[in-house]
Amino acid sequence: MILHQFVVGSMAVCSYIVGCEKTKKAAIVDPGGDEDILLAEVEKLGLSVEYIIATHGHPDHVCGNRKLQEITGAKIIMHTDDAEFFDKPEVKKYFSMLGLEPSPPADILVKEGDDIVIGKVVLKVIHTPGHTPGGICLYSAPHLITGDTLFVGGLGRTDFPGGSHQELLDSIRTKLLSLPAETVVWPGHGYGGSQSTIGREAASNPFL
Repeated sequence: MILHQFVVGSMAVCSYIVGCEKTKKAAIVDPGGDEDILLAEVEKLGLSVEYIIATHGHPDHVCGNRKLQEITGAKIIMHTDDAEFFDKPEVKKYFSMLGLEPSPPADILVKEGDDIVIGKVVLKVIHTPGHTPGGICLYSAPHLITGDTLFVGGLGRTDFPGGSHQELLDSIRTKLLSLPAETVVWPGHGYGGSQSTIGREAASNPFL
């Protein structure tokens, strides 16, 4: 499994290239800017981008979706709840204040327990609402891409429309902390650090 992390865009989003070493198929997770850097790495690795995966619909995580889709032809994947939520006119208007482009409509909608298959790599979809209604984490042992659900020593904010602090805590405690302690946490922003483990967060994250 190929897993490369890049900090991109004006809001320092952690974006990921996930690829299959055997088939050279790949996905880009949360392209929040600097698309040329991501595409250069894809070309360097000889990968073919099949999917663009949104851990959630906030514009800082999806503002590169359109450009990447136009160049690669990749299909955009998002949880059903976020696809519906971020299509609402009032939600679009609110998040337009960030000055970042929203995602084009998703081509593939996923839900809890679905598999995203990238060559021989399988990412399990874990629905973790709280930061947004349709926030997801992507699990392929021992790796867990957490988006803005869980950071190193922190967790996602819940004061935006669609957020719920209690729901986020429930998502983390019931769905993430039950994973093996050695699971590597790859967050959506590098607040506190670029990676951690479930065991470390369970023991030391002050918000949990």
